[in-house]
Amino acid sequence: MTLENVTAPRTTTGSYMLATEEEISSVREILAAAGHFPESARIAYLGLEDPLRDSSTIDRRFRVFLLDVAGAQPKDLVVSVTTGAIESVIELDTATSGELPVLEEEFEVVEQLLAKDPRWLEALAKRNLDVKTVRVAPLSAGVFEYPEESGRRILRGLAFMQEHPQDSAWAHPVDGLVGYVDVTNRSVDQVIDLGVVPIPTEHGNYTDPELTGELRTTQKPISITQPEGPSFSVTDGNHVEWEKWSLDVGFDVREGLVLHNISFEDKGAPRRILNRASIAEMVVPYGDPSPVRSWQNYFDTGEYLVGQFANSLELGCDCLGEIHYISPVVSNARGEARSIRNGICMHEEDYSILAKHSDLWTGINYTRRNRRLVISFFTTIGNYDYGFYWYLYLDGTIEFEAKATGIVFTSALPEGQTPYASEIAPGLGAPYHQHLFGARLDFALDSGPGRVEEEDVVRLATGPENLRGNAFSRQRTLLARESEAIRDADGSKGRTWVITNPESTNRLGHPVGYKLHPAGNPTLLADEGSSIHRRATFASKALWVTPATADQRYPTGDFVNQHAGGGGLPEWVKADRNIDGEDVVLWHTFGLTHFPRPEDWPIMPVDTVGFKLRPEGFFDRSPVLDVPAPATTKSCHS
Repeated sequence: MTLENVTAPRTTTGSYMLATEEEISSVREILAAAGHFPESARIAYLGLEDPLRDSSTIDRRFRVFLLDVAGAQPKDLVVSVTTGAIESVIELDTATSGELPVLEEEFEVVEQLLAKDPRWLEALAKRNLDVKTVRVAPLSAGVFEYPEESGRRILRGLAFMQEHPQDSAWAHPVDGLVGYVDVTNRSVDQVIDLGVVPIPTEHGNYTDPELTGELRTTQKPISITQPEGPSFSVTDGNHVEWEKWSLDVGFDVREGLVLHNISFEDKGAPRRILNRASIAEMVVPYGDPSPVRSWQNYFDTGEYLVGQFANSLELGCDCLGEIHYISPVVSNARGEARSIRNGICMHEEDYSILAKHSDLWTGINYTRRNRRLVISFFTTIGNYDYGFYWYLYLDGTIEFEAKATGIVFTSALPEGQTPYASEIAPGLGAPYHQHLFGARLDFALDSGPGRVEEEDVVRLATGPENLRGNAFSRQRTLLARESEAIRDADGSKGRTWVITNPESTNRLGHPVGYKLHPAGNPTLLADEGSSIHRRATFASKALWVTPATADQRYPTGDFVNQHAGGGGLPEWVKADRNIDGEDVVLWHTFGLTHFPRPEDWPIMPVDTVGFKLRPEGFFDRSPVLDVPAPATTKSCHS
C-alpha cells in the first residue's frame, strides 16, 4: 500500500483549484492594507469563488465574511488575489440579513459566561452540582419571540454533567435549564429554570470495559491490496482521472467536499455531466416541544461550516486500501492558513457484480465485476459525526451517501418514553429529530442546457386496450417554470426526475439524459407556520429547480444564522423564471428521520441516506461492454 499526503497545489493558474496557504495569506494582507482587518476582526468564512461562467480570464477571487468582535458592522467582501484588489464590500445589517456563521472561539464564551452568572449558579446549586463539573453545549439560537435578540449574536446553552475528564457528559443531561447568551456583548440575557429534573446517573463511556466487555477475538484480518497501484490518477493536486471519469476535487469551508467538471469519456471524447456538485446545506430540526428544547434546530452547514471541522483521516481506520489523500487548506478566524491533514480520502472499492448472464443458447457464461471510485470526508459537529461520500461507478452512475454517527443529543426522561423522545437508557432520553441534506447539482449534460421532467409510474385499469389488466406505463410531466418544479417525492408512484439536454440526442434521436432517483424519505416535518419551516423551507420539498445564477449559492441564502426565514430558494423562485432549455440547478432534499433506539446508545452505529444519478439515454448503449472479465486464478468465461 502507498500513502500519499498531498497538500493543496501551489499554483494560482487553475480554474477549480483548492485554496493555497499563500492565497489565504494574501487575502489577509489585502484586507489589512485596506483597513478591514483590525485586531478585533475575525474571519467567519473565507472561500474560493467559482470562476465566472464563460470567462477565459483566470481570476482567483475569494469571498470573505468579516466579523468584528468589538461590535462594528460585519462585512461581506470579495477579494481578488490575482489583481490584489478588493472587488466589493457590503456592510451587513444583521437584524435583516442574519448573522455571520458561529465562530469556534464563541463556543467557550457560552460556558465561561454562564459559569459566572448568579442565576445559573443558583440553578446548579438547587441540583447539588458543582459548576466545575458542568459542561455547556453552545447551540445556535434560531429566531423566536424575542425582539430584543434581533441584530445581536445569541447562542443558547444546555448543560450536561461530566463526572471526570474522560466521562461522556451526554449521559448526564441537566434538564429543565437553559441559558441565553449574547456572545458579542458577553452578557447572559436569560436563565430559564423550570425546576429540578433527576439527572441520569448511568455512564455512557463507550470504551469502558464495563460496557464493552471482552473485545471480540473472532475477526480475521481483511487485506485490500492493489499490487500495481490504484486505477485512478491525480494531477495538479486535485484533477482526477479514473476509468472513463474525469473531475476536479474542491473543498469549501462551508460546504466541505465539492466536485467540479464531472465528465465521462464516450467514443474517445469527454462528455460533461455536471459543472458542480455539493451538499450546500444540512439542517437538524428537533421535534421536542418542551420549553427548554423547542428552539433546537441547527444548520450545520450555514451556521457552523461543516468544512472547518473536517477530520484528519487515518489509514486502516477511516479508509482502507490504496488511498490517495488531499489535505485542503482553510483559514482560521485570524486569517491564518491551516492545512487539514488527509481531509479528503480517495480510493477504489470492488462493488460486486456489474453484469452477469449464463446464456442457454450460446453457451456463453458472462460475468463482469463492478467497482467504484470513492471520494469522501468526515466532519464532527458537536455530538454528531457525518461522512460525505461521493461514488462514481463504471456505468456512469453517480451516487451520494451521507453517513450519520456519533452520539445522539440527550435529555432526561425520569418517567420514561414520551411522544417526542425515546428512552435509550434508564431515565435517559433522546428527542426525535431529522437530518436533512440539501444537494446542489449544477447540470450541464454535453455542456448544454437542461430540461427537467417528472416521471411517475401509471397504473392502467382493465379495459379495451388492457383486456387482462396487466398493463402499466409511465408518465412524464415537463417542469417548465420554477413554480412547477417545487416537488415532493412519491414512492407510491416510483417518482423520479429526468434531466435532459434538448440540444443533444443519442443514436435513437432522443435527448440525452440523466435520472435523479430520490430515497423518498420524509422531508421537513415541522408545521408550516413554525420558525424552523420559515428558515429551512428548502427542506420542505424534495426538489427545486432554478436557472444557474452565480449569486444563488445556498438553498437557505447566504446568512442563515439568526435569519428570520424566507431566504434562498423560496425567495428566488418568486420570480417564477423559465427553466426549460436553460442552464439549470437541481436542489434536492433528502434525509433521515431519527427515532433513536437503545441500540444508538452510547455511540450510534452509522445510519445512511442518499440519492443516485443514473444515465437515462445519455449513452447509445451500455457503456461497460469494454470492461474486461475479472482476473482470477480460475477461468472466468467471456
